[in-house]
Amino acid sequence: MIRGIHHVQITISPGKEKEAEAFYCDILRLKKVEKPKALQGRGGFWLAAGELEIHVGTEDGVDRYATKGHVAYEVTDLEGWQDRLEKAGTTVISSVPIPGFDRFECRDPFGNRLELIQPRKD
Repeated sequence: MIRGIHHVQITISPGKEKEAEAFYCDILRLKKVEKPKALQGRGGFWLAAGELEIHVGTEDGVDRYATKGHVAYEVTDLEGWQDRLEKAGTTVISSVPIPGFDRFECRDPFGNRLELIQPRKD
């Protein structure tokens, strides 16, 4: 039986950890959590989003702009997040509407696709 999702992993280019921390911790306000000592020498870092984890790993030779793969972050103030990301220089892209939700997409500074999604109240 699969009980749920423990974590997701995204990747950045090696040596870009500080830039990635600035985006994910400062702009997205995700909390950095300590990686196990056995994995600390591999680059990257880990984040917490509620009870789930996002593992930011390092990887060369990947065109992150060429994929639809993404993490969807559920938020409570979609307009506020759009404003925050645009002020930080992130290009926000409208998403195809889906019933019951408002949402938009963007790419992090490394090309990883993000979706921010909020349930509709109507």
